[in-house]
Amino acid sequence: VQLQASGGGLVQAGGSLRLSCAVSGRTFSSYDMGWFRQAPGKEREFVAAISWSDTSTNHADSVKGRFTISRDNAKNTVYLQMSSLKPEDTAVYYCAAKTPGPLYTIVAGWCYWGQGTLVTVSS
Repeated sequence: VQLQASGGGLVQAGGSLRLSCAVSGRTFSSYDMGWFRQAPGKEREFVAAISWSDTSTNHADSVKGRFTISRDNAKNTVYLQMSSLKPEDTAVYYCAAKTPGPLYTIVAGWCYWGQGTLVTVSS
């Protein structure tokens, strides 16, 4: 399966962005999908995940109430709507996919990764 993330860019603090991740190669609706991020000099960290059935989501405490993950199985795309952005949200954002199961918050729980898209939040 191939994942292509897009939508990153430069935004002022308090602004919004929507990231997209287009999936090809296999049946999109059979995969749990997730978003992770990696800031310079830091480890990759969990942001949000959504189940294959679109019935369950999980968001990191640091983004709850500000970010929302969603998916459109007809378009083979997962989204991350980000609002009230803060400078500490600056990172490369990666989408990830795995076979159905627990919505793991660790990197090792995910099988497939996209190339990442850079989000920069200025103060």
